Amino acid sequence: MQRRNLIKAFTLSASIAAMGMTWTVQAAETIKVGILHSLSGTMAISETSLKDMALMTIDEINAKGGVLGKQLEPVVVDPASNWPLFAERGRQLLTQDKVDVTFGCWTSVSRKSVLPVYEELNGLLFYPVQYEGEEMSPNVFYTGAAPNQQAIPAVEYLMSEDGGAAKRYFLLGTDYVYPRTTNKILRAFLISKGVAEKDIEEVYTPFGHSDYQTIVANIKKFSAGGKTAVISTVNGDSNVPFYKELANQGLEATDVPVVAFSVGEEELRGIDTKPLVGHLAAWNYFQSVENPVNSAFVAKWKAYAKAKNLPGADKAVTNDPMEATYVGIHMWAQAVEKAGTTDVDKVRTALYGQTFAAPSGYTLTMDKTNHHLHKPVMIGEIQEDGQFSVVWETSSPVRAQPWSPYIEGNDKKPDYAVKSN
Repeated sequence: MQRRNLIKAFTLSASIAAMGMTWTVQAAETIKVGILHSLSGTMAISETSLKDMALMTIDEINAKGGVLGKQLEPVVVDPASNWPLFAERGRQLLTQDKVDVTFGCWTSVSRKSVLPVYEELNGLLFYPVQYEGEEMSPNVFYTGAAPNQQAIPAVEYLMSEDGGAAKRYFLLGTDYVYPRTTNKILRAFLISKGVAEKDIEEVYTPFGHSDYQTIVANIKKFSAGGKTAVISTVNGDSNVPFYKELANQGLEATDVPVVAFSVGEEELRGIDTKPLVGHLAAWNYFQSVENPVNSAFVAKWKAYAKAKNLPGADKAVTNDPMEATYVGIHMWAQAVEKAGTTDVDKVRTALYGQTFAAPSGYTLTMDKTNHHLHKPVMIGEIQEDGQFSVVWETSSPVRAQPWSPYIEGNDKKPDYAVKSN
């Protein structure tokens, strides 16, 4: 009897071991992809859609056979608009979840929080949002815009006759690194164009700020001194009360145009946009651009939102960071196929020079040295339906200048990626 029990125990142990071996083999049959976006807190209004777009893109790639014959397995974490938590969740993705690549972050403070972790552990991060530049890490690929692919062209447009020939500039931003550094660049640019210091006003509000009554009143007062434009680097859900206050105080685009760098179709979904018609945003993509690739992209997203019963699926929209997420995941997949491995060092090299026919209507190229995409620049006017009408765009993609020439000493910095630490 005892011997029979021993045999049973041995057989069971062998079965468990065999199952364990099978699980290990199955685990190795997927390629893990980290998704690091705020799904709660002040930035959830902007970042949740990027998580969903990443999942849609992964489904699309898996439906076509995956990468290297393996299915992509998403690992989603929520750093909850908490900047130190981004670093913790990034470390978790790399050390515990063993992801081969991460797509994530929105604010520059979140990216800078995770950067030391990814450089230390040689992880690979794709960052999909416009930012202030002044960074070029070998562990990050930047699929959003550098200042010369968004901020500078937008201000040049405002200075032109078509853009209203503004003489005074009110720089309004959320109080963190992206708005402050971008405005440092823009201030130097404006002064180089002959704009006087007295004609530049700079104001910052904290994340989650909701009372814009005094600020909008001050914008109206400032605009009495000459033709004025507002350059907004307000981020997250603070954009809703800011735009509502513009409408409350009757500040129309014909009087004082606002050009935003962090407001797209997604942020406008919850706002009555009729009073905002004519205000501007500068991006590298708008949902409204007309071409066959974008028509398919938008249709695919709307169908996905409906199938997954996403919040507000009946009014699902695409925007610039969503397109950048979509492009980044596809470009990474292409590089993995080219490299024949998910090894970070080999994939990094395979990414240089990768191209992708993007929904923007342009073929985008990953630069061979600076880890940034060559991107078109577009300026759109808000329409009544919350979409944008493109009023100006470049004729071809623009190469990024991560080190702005308007910051002293940048001309001496290398045009290739180096670790920040």
